[in-house]
Amino acid sequence: MAGLTYKDSGVDKDAGYAEVELIKQIVKKTHTSEVLADVGGFAGAFMPDISGMKNPVLVSGTDGVGTKIELAMEMDKHDTVGIDAVAMCVNDILCTGARPLFFLDYIATGKLNPEKMADIVSGVAAGCEEASCALIGGETAEMPGIYNENDYDIAGFAVGLADRDKMITGDSLKEGDIAIGIKSSGVHSNGFSLVRAAMNRANVSLSDKYNGEITIGEKLLTPTKIYAKEIKALINEIEIKAIAHITGGGLYENVPRVLCENLSVDFDLTNLEIDPIFEMIRSWGDVDIDEMYHTFNMGIGMVVFVDPSNENKALEILRDEAAVIGTVVAGNKEIKIR
Repeated sequence: MAGLTYKDSGVDKDAGYAEVELIKQIVKKTHTSEVLADVGGFAGAFMPDISGMKNPVLVSGTDGVGTKIELAMEMDKHDTVGIDAVAMCVNDILCTGARPLFFLDYIATGKLNPEKMADIVSGVAAGCEEASCALIGGETAEMPGIYNENDYDIAGFAVGLADRDKMITGDSLKEGDIAIGIKSSGVHSNGFSLVRAAMNRANVSLSDKYNGEITIGEKLLTPTKIYAKEIKALINEIEIKAIAHITGGGLYENVPRVLCENLSVDFDLTNLEIDPIFEMIRSWGDVDIDEMYHTFNMGIGMVVFVDPSNENKALEILRDEAAVIGTVVAGNKEIKIR
């Protein structure tokens, strides 16, 4: 009887080598002159341009995509969740005013399919290009026994660069400052356990029509919006006092993270156009509206706080993708929504 091999135990090294060859050119498209190492080495190397910075600070963020992955697997569509992974990390570091520098991903799967992994990485690369950061490395782990054969998960982290003296901290926020909401592209990458439970309760299928053009599944897989270009444009023109990335927990849990102890925010969303997908989710699961606002972004992916004197300029820069949605008031980090 022949001895066991690694392949016999469920790990195919040759498939891993094939994947690396498939993704090399995809990854290299994201590289700039600041990237020093090529794909396939033991570590990524990056030499950031710190010219003009008095006190350079590295800023980092890490996240995954959550159970949105389940929808991608069910639909056998894998080229968008990589964008989500980049967005969830990059949008967090943008809240400090940092410039995204580079991203690394980690993909774990039950059985390595090189073409599927290349699809996932193509999404990561697309997200990095949108964020103007480089994909300088990553890891794919084949883990039979931990994951089912066709299952996978993806997570990653981003590193950015900021000048300490210019970092956005929220320290200068005061009563009367205004909150500008920048639109989300949909559900983004939070609350999908509730989304899936609501769909099951109402017997909704991913193949059901969302509208005449796309299905429910396609709508839900819309990638998380990356706000790098919008935040950069604002920073170049006006003072931003604070930025909140609206992820799981919605406005209620994310906005207080940038407020001083003596401040609160009154939000008026009565005239905000809500993406119909949120009303569909609410109706599928008979979800209380307060629970919706405590779980989802409800159409607002970022909240930017500015002085009232900068309101018009900010809205001009953001065009029709943003609206004034709130005011900073005295309080103890309370969030009021109407």
